[in-house]
Amino acid sequence: MGSMQAAHRESAAVRAVRGFTSHHGGTPAAVWSAPGRANLIGEHTDYNDGFVLPFAIAERTAVAAARRADDTITVTSTFAPRSIAVALADVTPGGDYGWAGYPLGVAWALGQVRTLPDPVGADLFIDSDVPAGAGLSSSAALEMAVAGALAELWGLDLSTAEMARAGQRAENEVVGAPTGVMDQYASLLGQPDAAVFLDCRSLAARSVPLRLAPAGLALVLTDTGERHAHATGGYAARRASCEKGAALLGVPALRDLCMADLPRAETVLDAETFRRVRHVVTENARVEGCVADLEAGDLAAVGRHLTASHASMRDDYEITTRALDLAVEVALAAGALGARMTGGGFGGSAIALIEEARVARLTEAVTEAFAAAGFGRPRIGRVTPSAGASQTVM
Repeated sequence: MGSMQAAHRESAAVRAVRGFTSHHGGTPAAVWSAPGRANLIGEHTDYNDGFVLPFAIAERTAVAAARRADDTITVTSTFAPRSIAVALADVTPGGDYGWAGYPLGVAWALGQVRTLPDPVGADLFIDSDVPAGAGLSSSAALEMAVAGALAELWGLDLSTAEMARAGQRAENEVVGAPTGVMDQYASLLGQPDAAVFLDCRSLAARSVPLRLAPAGLALVLTDTGERHAHATGGYAARRASCEKGAALLGVPALRDLCMADLPRAETVLDAETFRRVRHVVTENARVEGCVADLEAGDLAAVGRHLTASHASMRDDYEITTRALDLAVEVALAAGALGARMTGGGFGGSAIALIEEARVARLTEAVTEAFAAAGFGRPRIGRVTPSAGASQTVM
């Protein structure tokens, strides 16, 4: 978040290099970093082959890496108490690696589609500014930084699609989280002051300028402090509901339905499955509407799409929490053009589109409301659409 950036006197990449040198006693051969992402709109549409509109944020995860003389992958970080060392041949889908399943999973996934060098071992040291569990895709930031570093170490010329799919396979098959591919694409393709419009079926992507500063607007993120885990809980249940709905309606994915199909869907589906389907269908329409309004410069209309998205996630998809709802309600009362939960839900963060002049009032109002409701103190700050994954030259 924008207000957080000043607190980071050094970049994650600088800290990762220092950590690598301290831990391994040498100089890393590759240093990569990748950003987390916030989703402007398009929630739970990605695994339904739909449309999404995320943007990369300023906070990044960095990986410093070097080759080893054996076939072991070691993973060390500033945020975990011990190093993990696993032979790449021993990394298996569903293995219990804790958080190290993300980087190990990326190495495994690359090995499934490419011939890797012999020996294949690598030492990885990781540092990050991206808060875990806040709905900002710390996992994709980690995966894309690791994919970039390993590709450089191993001499792999990877396309955007190959890097993104490696991250998704790491999450789906090794970690066991049934996520789509939106987060990885946002982390790879982000640009300053722009969002990434991604068709999750064709994987066609293009940059959509936001033009916030000329309009005197800012995006403000409220991290509620509630934490979620996609590998457990309601995320998998929502995905299963979508697959059930698509099957009963005779379409490959919910992407293939439009608003005109909803009356029929209501007669075919049970009430809960219909609500899940209605969210995805209407959310896809909101994403397309949001892109059109951004291109027309109608940011007030964009705000209305955000608020409608939150209502759909609250009422139809049922993935918000009282703290998320409160953050949105207070932001709107403080003058936001629109506000919504962002991320997978069940905790995490809310985003608001608001005039720069009202940011201080929003911050004060949300902080006061959380205290009155008995919630922990939220972390609130501007979130800045930023550049995607890149090699770091030290």
